[in-house]
Amino acid sequence: MSKRYPCKPVDITFFDTAPFRYVAEVVVKASAADVFSSFENADDWPRWAMPIQKVEWTAPQPFGIGTTRTVSMVGNLIGWEEFIAWERGREMAFCFTHASEDNIESFAERYQVEELDDNSCRVKWTMAMRPKGFSRYFLPVFSPVMHVGVKLMLRKFARLVEGRHCFSGRG
Repeated sequence: MSKRYPCKPVDITFFDTAPFRYVAEVVVKASAADVFSSFENADDWPRWAMPIQKVEWTAPQPFGIGTTRTVSMVGNLIGWEEFIAWERGREMAFCFTHASEDNIESFAERYQVEELDDNSCRVKWTMAMRPKGFSRYFLPVFSPVMHVGVKLMLRKFARLVEGRHCFSGRG
């Protein structure tokens, strides 16, 4: 069992106040329901979010505020997450409650989905964090790479969902 270091819990305002924020937007040629089906599928996350190796939901469906999951990432980083917003088809957000490394004060992600029509929606992804320790000096150096990485991953997410949508006979 990995050591758990507590992270400071945050609320939705953290996405406006975090010292480090990375934002990407993409139009997905699929419905908001299709987007959320992918969000709810633990096997999809490692397919588009390169650092993620495994997602394990630790709360039963239906998912909502208070739902928990554990995410294993490259470098043996584990994040224990709790959802702080959940409105299926529109928005979900989570924050770390604990991490396996003691360099994260707060970490959260928010996914906002705006249905454009029956077969397309805009997805906005915001990753927000407040590092601690050495990471406070390390993260500013890598922020340009993080900005690009978030955009690339969200485009990969769109391709994953669109590919599934296209072959479902609804596209």
